[in-house]
Amino acid sequence: MTSPLPSSSAASVLDLAPVVPVVVVEDAADAVPLARALVAGGLPAIEVTLRTPAALDAIREISGSVPEAVVGAGTVITPEQVTACGEAGARFLVSPGWTDALLTAMRTSGLPFLPGVSTTSEVVALLERGVREMKFFPAQAAGGTAYLRSLAGPLPQARFCPTGGIGPDNAPEYLSLPNVGCVGGSWMIPADAVAARDWQRIEGLARTASLLRAAGGTCR
Repeated sequence: MTSPLPSSSAASVLDLAPVVPVVVVEDAADAVPLARALVAGGLPAIEVTLRTPAALDAIREISGSVPEAVVGAGTVITPEQVTACGEAGARFLVSPGWTDALLTAMRTSGLPFLPGVSTTSEVVALLERGVREMKFFPAQAAGGTAYLRSLAGPLPQARFCPTGGIGPDNAPEYLSLPNVGCVGGSWMIPADAVAARDWQRIEGLARTASLLRAAGGTCR
């Protein structure tokens, strides 16, 4: 099967960019210009969450009109959503948590996926099932950088995309950790900028976010 990720990149969602914008789309008409602004700012991996009725249409529009974007689906919690997201053109899947049924559906889809974890036992259970890349959620509430730093010693094979409570002030600290590939956040997509369709402002915020890996220092 051909990888849904760009052939010029590493074969992991975690390595596409230091920040994955977590996007809530209320109006599918905003999806394409928003995605173009994020890509122009250096953030090609875009997670569209399934929190609104417009989400699947937004994924479909971005997939069809912004080929340079790697559009994924977030807040995926059922096998049926896995199927619908794949049909809409999603190129990766993100869930806030996981069950065996959801994990099986995501694996069967052939798409890269990041199942959500917040405890050591969940991480070990996924490693036991051959999954090494995960979403750490809700990152700040679940222990933040101190928790992830503690996991790096006994479980160095696990890599994470922390999401939840992350912004420009604390993202560099997360990105400095050896077991963090990228972070998820929405600070570069302020609601007032989307409402005003100020895509230039969003592009500028995305460009600043794209430089955070350097600020983090040691992140691969």
